Amino acid sequence: NKFCKYEHDDMVEAVDVLAGSTRAVSGGRDFSVKVWDLPQQAVLHSYRAHSDAVTCVAACPGKDTIFLSCAEDERILLWDTRCPKPATRIVCSACNYLPTSVLWHPQESDIFALGDESGTVALVDTKNPDSALSSIVHARRVTGFAFSAHSSPLLASISEDCTVAVLNSDLSEVFRSRSHRDFVKGLSWSPSDNALLTTVGWDHQVLHHTVPIPTGPVMLTVAWS
Repeated sequence: NKFCKYEHDDMVEAVDVLAGSTRAVSGGRDFSVKVWDLPQQAVLHSYRAHSDAVTCVAACPGKDTIFLSCAEDERILLWDTRCPKPATRIVCSACNYLPTSVLWHPQESDIFALGDESGTVALVDTKNPDSALSSIVHARRVTGFAFSAHSSPLLASISEDCTVAVLNSDLSEVFRSRSHRDFVKGLSWSPSDNALLTTVGWDHQVLHHTVPIPTGPVMLTVAWS
């Protein structure tokens, strides 16, 4: 271990590194969100804006003070630690159930992926959340996301329905795997092969998936309704 600090009062559910790699954000079942200074090995800020367990945090690419959190209090919060009141609630009508996963788009600093306990996946614009593009991708809770490194990133999602799905910028399915036999709980795109996706599940399997890459011109922007 580089260092170890016991700052949360209950299980830590999520950690993400902020832009610049010197700070991180964590969320836990103690309802708290904490911002860490990694070189100093210390907590900079500790917040209790949620009223239930924090299940996911997501750092904004290129901005070391901005991140997202979602919790079992059914709230999604947009954070900016430069502000006196750093948390702003985002209300998205596209997902009417408990939010379970959030992840920023790697190229669009105003857009993030949102998953909920019903299996719905949405692309949400923080400036206009009511215009979110959404699709029922899974039959059960979304447990995680990962964007690929393509020029127009593909979004991989995993779920407690035991499936892995890969979606394009319109949330149309380009790949689906049903090889897992239990909840899928982790995923990662290969850093050296844009078509290779790895997933892990409660079935003790680590699976490598070769995702077909869409051909032809691809739009880089999302059309909002």
